[in-house]
This record gives sequence, structure tokens and C-alpha cells, in this order.
Amino acid sequence: MKDVLYLSFHGYSKHDGISKKKLAQIKGLKECGCHVVNCYYSINTENGHRVWMVDDKILVDLGKGIQAKIRKRVDYKPLSDYIIGNGISFVYMRSDHNANPFLIAFIKQLRNNGVAVVMEIPTFPYDQEYSALKNKASLFIDKLFREKLAKQLNAIVTFSSEIQIFGKRTIQISNGIDFSSIKLKQSNRVEGELHLIGVAEIHFWHGFDRIVAGLRDYYRSDASTGCNVYFHIVGEFSGEREKNEIVPLIKENRLEKYVTLHGRLFDEGLDILFDQADMGIGSLARHRSGITFIKTLKNREYAARGIPFIYSEIDEDFEEMPYTMKVPADESPVDIKQIVDFYHRVTIIPEEIRDSVHHLSWKNQMQIVLDSL
Repeated sequence: MKDVLYLSFHGYSKHDGISKKKLAQIKGLKECGCHVVNCYYSINTENGHRVWMVDDKILVDLGKGIQAKIRKRVDYKPLSDYIIGNGISFVYMRSDHNANPFLIAFIKQLRNNGVAVVMEIPTFPYDQEYSALKNKASLFIDKLFREKLAKQLNAIVTFSSEIQIFGKRTIQISNGIDFSSIKLKQSNRVEGELHLIGVAEIHFWHGFDRIVAGLRDYYRSDASTGCNVYFHIVGEFSGEREKNEIVPLIKENRLEKYVTLHGRLFDEGLDILFDQADMGIGSLARHRSGITFIKTLKNREYAARGIPFIYSEIDEDFEEMPYTMKVPADESPVDIKQIVDFYHRVTIIPEEIRDSVHHLSWKNQMQIVLDSL
């Protein structure tokens, strides 16, 4: 049994998608036979103190205020002492784009003590995701030191097709699926209707505005006479840019009947909406952030639900699947009539869609990482 420490620089939220993914990865490592310690940075909701946690226990209390914020980025001694002192042989670290000399020294110390360290970069490239001046300052520091950090790692885990990132070899895996947490869609077709669903913390690269613009054109044409198409958007806008790309488009074109902003939905409420949904909307504008190849978590969740879906990037796990539809990676409105026609050609049932992705379980994906070391 391998002793593993899963290290992340953010805490956990019950309904947050990233939190669910991290917990699913930990579960996958355990299913591979590893003993896993979950180590993460968080803010104590009771007293506001910044803390490093190991599982449900406080490893170190950094205190409050600016001094605590600085300690988070420069003081890794409690972590290295814990890892080395407990005989942990492997650290799986999720990148926070936070390369600096102190993190480099921390990784180097672990490697000198025989600890293997890999770093997952969830999205690559990621520079284009930074817009606010404050965030660009953090990115500037990361740019200065990320290649030096990469040299200290055993490998970088990526969901892209990159063979090397920052000069370090990569371990290419897919975003995985925790099948136990995803309910299979119950067939519920309604004649003369097509329900699309897009679930995300809505960023500009999701391109949901392209669907709304497509609906505008669809309902202005004669094509809409045969089928009413509805778009259910689930999740919060990540910023004003995203909100302004979508909300005025809905109002100006009187699409309120056809586009519903549900906000966040969880558990049974989300399951009910998925039972109503006919097709999923993946990312339609990754080109806006300079990404061509990516294996998104959302595509896999739609497949696990058992519904056909649409996307625009290159996702090697789904390019030839009969239940996926590709749209151009550009700024054109999505042709809704093409979606309707595609959907009516799909004959594969939800159980068959789900069965097609069983090899993408988190257990299988994390085993790829372990085998590469």
C-alpha cells in the first residue's frame, strides 16, 4: 500500500464542482489500494483563522490578517515535517498557479527525502484566464518561477495532449467520473420539444451565449415551427462579463420563455432537471482562452448521465462517439436546427452512453498516474 498525501491550496465546499472532483480523485486513489491523507488550506469559519488541515484535523494554525496570508505562501515547514515524519512516499499536488521560491524549496526538500511529487494542472494553457489586474500580478510571479518548479517535480499531470509542460514530462489522463455520485437519466422525451441543459460556474469560455444567439436566430426563422427548443442554464455567473454576454441577449430578443436561468441546483433538484433534459451543452468557446485540446469534466458527467451532448474543443475520448455533436470553435451562433436534426437521429439509449465511458472512472485514471511512477 502506498502512503499518499493529496495536497490542494483551497478548501472544500459541499456543492462545489471542484471540491467534488478532488474528493473523487482521493476516492479513486483509495480504490487503487493507497492510504490517502487529504491535506488542504482553508479558513476556519468560526474564528477566521487560516489553517492547514490534514483530513479533519488542524495541522497548523496560521492565524489571521496579512501575516497569515504571507505564511500560506512562504511557510511550508509544517507540511514537509508531516510528510517526511509520517513516511509518505507520494504527494499529488493540485496547482494553484502559485510557483514561487518557497514552494520550489518545499518540493526539493521532499524529493531529497525520497518523496515522489506530481502536480496536476487542471487547465493548460491557463494564462488567458487571468484578466483582473490583481490576478495578473499573481500570474506574473507564477511565470517567473513555474519552469524552476517543474524541474523539481517527477511529472505534471495534464488533461491536455501536451507531452511536456514547462519542460517537464507529463502524465496524460482524462478527467474521471465518480459513477456512484451521478444518477442515470430516466427517459422522458416530450414530442415537439427539445430541452438543452448547460451546467457550470459560467465563464466566458463556456460560450453559452452562442446557444442563446442561436435561439434568437432559430425563433426568427421558419425552422422553429416543428420543435420548441428550451435552454436550461444551471449555475452562477462567474463575473459581470459573462452575465452581460447572456442576460441582455435573452431580454432584448424576448427569449425568457425559452431560456431559463436556474442558478445553482444540487442533488434531487438537479436530477429532476436532467430527467427533463434531452441534450447537454459542454464548452463552446474554449478558443477564447486559447485552448484546442482538453478533456473537460462536464463532458464526462453528461455521458455518465446518459445524455447526448455538444462541444467545440477537441476531446479525444468523444470525437467519434455517435451521441456527441461538434460545433465550430468560433463566434458564430450555434445552428439550433442542426441540433434538432442531430437529436432526432440519435438512437443510442442512456444506459449505452453511460456504459461507453466506464473506463473513465477515477480509479482507472489515478491508476495511470501511479503506474507512471
